[in-house]
Amino acid sequence: MMDTLKQSLSKELLSAKQRTYADIVEFLDKRWHVKQNSQTIERMKVLDKALQSPSKKINTILVAGTNGKSLTINFTTQLLRAEGLKVGSFYSPHTLTYNERFAVNSETITNKAFVEVINEIIAAAEELAIEPGAQELLAMAALKYFADQGVDVAVLEVNEGGTFNPVNICNAHVATITRVTPCDTDTDEVKLQAGIEDVMGIVKQGTHVVSGDQNKGHLQRMHQLADKAKGLWAMPIRKLATLTYPFEQLHGRCAALAERTAQIYAEHALGKDATVVSDSLLIKPKGQRGRPTLDEKRRSELYPRKTLEQFWKETTNQLPSRFQLLDKEKPSILLDNASNIDAFKNLLLGIRLLHYQRPLKGLTIVIGAAKKSLYSEEFLKMIRYFFKKTSGQLIVCPLDETLPRVGEGTSWDAEQVANDAKSMKVKARACASFEEAFDAAKKSVDERNGLVVITGSQSIIHQYWKHKGIKKF
Repeated sequence: MMDTLKQSLSKELLSAKQRTYADIVEFLDKRWHVKQNSQTIERMKVLDKALQSPSKKINTILVAGTNGKSLTINFTTQLLRAEGLKVGSFYSPHTLTYNERFAVNSETITNKAFVEVINEIIAAAEELAIEPGAQELLAMAALKYFADQGVDVAVLEVNEGGTFNPVNICNAHVATITRVTPCDTDTDEVKLQAGIEDVMGIVKQGTHVVSGDQNKGHLQRMHQLADKAKGLWAMPIRKLATLTYPFEQLHGRCAALAERTAQIYAEHALGKDATVVSDSLLIKPKGQRGRPTLDEKRRSELYPRKTLEQFWKETTNQLPSRFQLLDKEKPSILLDNASNIDAFKNLLLGIRLLHYQRPLKGLTIVIGAAKKSLYSEEFLKMIRYFFKKTSGQLIVCPLDETLPRVGEGTSWDAEQVANDAKSMKVKARACASFEEAFDAAKKSVDERNGLVVITGSQSIIHQYWKHKGIKKF
């Protein structure tokens, strides 16, 4: 009976309407309003079963939290690739094209492959008479694509929440929690604790759990929830990985968290016959009794093992639009999608570190954000303190409300934010559009040694690339 149903569904999928790339983009853009709830997981299970259960065909690592998820996924992917594994990476959100969300061994999915897999998911949903949201369609497409590509492991971003996130149909080998911080100005302690419980919903029996959160109270609660779900709690991350300056201070904890994630996966999820152990960066060889023989000494001298310190020195630390320094631009451009207070604080640290490395001749921060993401008394105090120590100015602009966005909300009032900043004795001004703000910023700094920072939201990063005439990375 089940085989007959699958054959029937396969015939229907083959005869279903084939949408073009533009059709698919339009279709997805219109489906971001669907909220995540228990029905999300039910729809995902129905889709998964109809598509021959891709979620059960691949090993998975889920990365959740409020900050640093994409960087942690990027670092984890690079480490697992160094072990000889074929790795799928699912990112969220995207900046220019939906393709950016899907990668195998760090190679972004092609338009042709993207169209094929999304068409298959949409056709299955229509045949089953269910209406999944954009996040569900993309998550199922990622699982199907990775299964078809035969990846050894997929590292999936839990873009928001946890319990009802579409990727939570997977039984992850490792659940990685970057950190949990207030994601908007309305978040109080009660909401924060609820957020921790939601994030920990990705933990199932046997799931290894590791976190990079630095709040002892948060870690204690995560530990309790992991035990309740019969997960396997690992020691949280304290150290920073030895990245090159200034990335060790900025991304070192994400890299260290990725290191622990990849190590746990390599040690516990790979089979005993895995070929990666002999020259593994992550799996420590069993201790040997007695002194090494002369042959072993010669072998280690001729073929020295690569260390993690060497790996990190050779690792790419930037992701387009998430933290990217465009040094070849005149003036230099720093892009960061910092959209909450904690992430913005880290960005200001990054600017100071760059200033220590090479004194800046002019600094302007162009910022556009959603109404409830950054604008608060803490934000105003933060920029006042920053500009007391570092000479520069702030240019505030609105978001482009026509862009499809995920969870960013309506734009803030640029005039009000600029006026409040000026009342704190910060050199600030408001512009009516990003284009106006960016042109003013470029004129305000030295062409060779100045820096323009663009930050506050994913949308403002999108507007930068749109202004540059770039349609895809």
